[in-house]
Amino acid sequence: MAKPRELRRRIKSVQSTRKITKTMELVATSKLKRAQDRVIAARPYAAALAEVIADLYTPELAERFPLLRQPKPTDPGAPGLAPRVSRRVALILITANRGLCGAFNANLIREARRRIEQLEADGTTVDLHLIGKKGITYFKFARRPVASQRIDVGDRPTAAQAADVVTPLMAQFASGALDAVDVVFSQFKSAVSTPPATLRVLPIAPPRAAEGGRGRQRAANYILKPSAEAILEQLLPLYVRNQVYRAFVETAAA
Repeated sequence: MAKPRELRRRIKSVQSTRKITKTMELVATSKLKRAQDRVIAARPYAAALAEVIADLYTPELAERFPLLRQPKPTDPGAPGLAPRVSRRVALILITANRGLCGAFNANLIREARRRIEQLEADGTTVDLHLIGKKGITYFKFARRPVASQRIDVGDRPTAAQAADVVTPLMAQFASGALDAVDVVFSQFKSAVSTPPATLRVLPIAPPRAAEGGRGRQRAANYILKPSAEAILEQLLPLYVRNQVYRAFVETAAA
């Protein structure tokens, strides 16, 4: 049986450990709260941008903006249609830089592999852009060619980092070098529900535009200064950057 002095030493050790773990819990709770606040702040902004684009969208304007260019249907067996040409899609995969988070990274990598297989089955070339050490390590061992990679996007991503990632891809899409840009990220629904998801950020599909083909009818008293074309020229790249930023903050919160 342990002596009283030994028992007191053990009790003191347990109390010290409890203080340390309590402090760690408070720090983790604070970090999660800040991450959730960033997610909550990003969603209404993205929704507002989508609403404005939907208000301004018309098929006539869409023809003037490469970021709104939708893929044209092709069928090599149908007369009068152009034969199918090779397509190229950029896939951005966002993973963590660290492990010890259960199946978080594994689920994201599995979703990326599923999307890659789906695209390549249709004859599409996939350019892989990796964010985070875990995704980089996996595809390095898988001997998969990677178009770009970076590990500087941590727990507090910024809009500037999102712009750095997607701006070159927007230029490639506008020039016709890319046909689409997809993002694989972790959708933050709650602290216990963070399913992986794939979001197509390019081409932009204006909300409600596809439903009637003409977009949403603009209010009669809508006064646009400058023109709708000038506004869309600024909003469309901003909308794409914001979509990638939202994927960053949701994955960080997850």
